[in-house]
Amino acid sequence: MLNTMLKPVIAAMIIAASAQAAGFRAAAVKVDITPKTPQWLLGYNARQSTGVHDPIYTRVIALSDGHTQFVLAVSDICLFSPGVYDDVAAELQRTAGIPRSQFWWSVTHTHSAPEVGPPAMSKVFLANRFDHEWDRDYTRQVTSSLVQAAQRALTTLEPARLQFGVGMALANINRRAKDVDGKVTLGLNPDGPADRQIGLIRIERPDGSLLALIANYAIHGTVLSGDNKLISGDAPGIVAAYLEQKLSATVLFINGAAGNLAPIYSVYPTPNAGHLNQFRVLLGDKILQAYNAIPKATDDVTLRAAEMTVETPLRSGLVWPPELASYTRVDSAGRTLIKLPIRFLEINDTIIWSAPVELFCEIAIQARNASPFARTFYFGYTNGWFGYFPTAQAIAEGGYEPNTSPFTEAAERDITEKVTTWLQGAK
Repeated sequence: MLNTMLKPVIAAMIIAASAQAAGFRAAAVKVDITPKTPQWLLGYNARQSTGVHDPIYTRVIALSDGHTQFVLAVSDICLFSPGVYDDVAAELQRTAGIPRSQFWWSVTHTHSAPEVGPPAMSKVFLANRFDHEWDRDYTRQVTSSLVQAAQRALTTLEPARLQFGVGMALANINRRAKDVDGKVTLGLNPDGPADRQIGLIRIERPDGSLLALIANYAIHGTVLSGDNKLISGDAPGIVAAYLEQKLSATVLFINGAAGNLAPIYSVYPTPNAGHLNQFRVLLGDKILQAYNAIPKATDDVTLRAAEMTVETPLRSGLVWPPELASYTRVDSAGRTLIKLPIRFLEINDTIIWSAPVELFCEIAIQARNASPFARTFYFGYTNGWFGYFPTAQAIAEGGYEPNTSPFTEAAERDITEKVTTWLQGAK
């Protein structure tokens, strides 16, 4: 009887010791999600694709420090509802045992890629764009291929080393143009705030060969305008493909706090008119410069994932989508509060935080400046989309982004206080 009782304990001890002995490991998987049929494109007014300019992908990386596993995925699409993330996260937890806090799914935010899933929050602000039915088959293709890619990455983990780097590129520009009367419209504002930091995570094999690169930069995927009907990864996709060609490894382009940041060439009808390929120089070569300056990598890696919820009032007059009811609550004063999920990933002396919004860059910069960590990166458009997250000043000024946001002027304070407090308490 004693031996029978001890068997599960001994087995668990063997598994734990084995995982610890494995040390840091990683794997990367890339899957093509380019549709073979015309699709409704997301990002501008409703329009259907007529062809493909460049293929689009989901790229997945799995990390393990011997105790904690973490999966990061990024797809070349514009956005998706938090409900879509919930479904994929539940499936990955069921099939691979990865908790939600250890699975992040981001998008590059290209405006020339198909819709994925129901509109949810998008329909609250932009109902005129969604008179058509969403494509269930394509959504299944994207979500099922992601789950399979994550499972494959988790089962092919290999010994690895990791290191961080930072750089700078002038490929973006503030897009909140101001007229003499103070009116704000979408355009270009060279005097406005912009976050030009490049954040890099190099993951290599023990022999020094590159396994994968994670590149983090804030830029709207809007080089191509709504006149374009060709599927494209836009600037993020072109840059990722260029880097993969140069480095012979998988490159995950993770967008940042791009809520008020455009590419310096914006909303052109064709790739040639928008100088799309030039982003290989404007951003791709700057990433390569920063990559070449990354110091020696280490296999002494510790991962720690965490999450918290920021509660902030819902803007009056909005009807919240019933399918996202779990992301709100009514307080004692009768106010509807949005429950915004914030995630953190601590890797040695570096912290990464994420949110499912189009965050204005000033908020990410403020959090980075207040952070005690050696490096602080922000991953935007991650785990769904609740709309724009402007600063209080931007809400007072008006313009497109505040009108496409469920948040009030209190939101900037609410998120800044909670995220900053977490960062300072975690170190």
